[in-house]
Amino acid sequence: MRFHKYHALGNDYIVCDPCDFPSWNPAPTVDQIRVVCHRNFGVGSDGILWGPLPSRQSEFGLRIFNPDGSEAEKSGNGLRIFSRYLYDQKLIKNPSFTIETPGGHVQSVIKDDGRLITVAMGQVSFDSTKIPVNPATPAREVLNEKITILDREFTYCAATIGNPHCVLPLTEISSELAHKYGPHLETHPNFPRKTNVQFLRVLDRANIQIEIWERGAGYTLASGSSSSAAAAVAHKLGLVDASVTVHMPGGKIGIEISPDFSIMMTGTVNKVAEGTMHPELFAVKV
Repeated sequence: MRFHKYHALGNDYIVCDPCDFPSWNPAPTVDQIRVVCHRNFGVGSDGILWGPLPSRQSEFGLRIFNPDGSEAEKSGNGLRIFSRYLYDQKLIKNPSFTIETPGGHVQSVIKDDGRLITVAMGQVSFDSTKIPVNPATPAREVLNEKITILDREFTYCAATIGNPHCVLPLTEISSELAHKYGPHLETHPNFPRKTNVQFLRVLDRANIQIEIWERGAGYTLASGSSSSAAAAVAHKLGLVDASVTVHMPGGKIGIEISPDFSIMMTGTVNKVAEGTMHPELFAVKV
């Protein structure tokens, strides 16, 4: 059971090729995912990238699992890491190729010998029926709406780029803020499929800062889809230009926003380790 571990700005994933895990097909169980991702009992990661898988429209298929065993529709950092894995394993013939996720098809471009990767993340939508947001009707763009969490009322915007996001523009942000309010926003009834949460601070017309609470994973040092959603919201509100650098605790991601809110995301990937999981790892249920 061979695994490969990478991180993208501190957001780490384990790549598991189904060919190396024949007993797991068609996919790992919730218990297997939880123990592998556990920081003490397993290898430790922010999720599992399960692929490559067959795809009818793209060159490669990918499924993405969160540490709690749930499945994510899309992950920007996960896609960059998976792209680097495909490059390292010499599974790609050209530096530009396509990947299918449950959240849609994306194009990935390898740069700088795999250390820098650009992903065409798709189009951001603020449509309440697509995100989705409760109540979805009347159909609307979810911008500058009010939500009360614990002892505080926030103004939020919602968006989807294949997975749901709740963006809260604020004058000051911190990891403490994300830890306190993130879990309650993730599971708020407004978001029937739960949501990723970004606490957003605009630095200037070309730079934003975010703290992230990721659905199914918790506090996260960096996120590609969160960067895409937060930058798109800031641009939609007229606070930034179309070229944005997103600053996170783990590092920076470059975002380019087209007039139709399609996103090009560029960021680094680093290889951490590869090895073999021992069967004793699964003797513990977490």
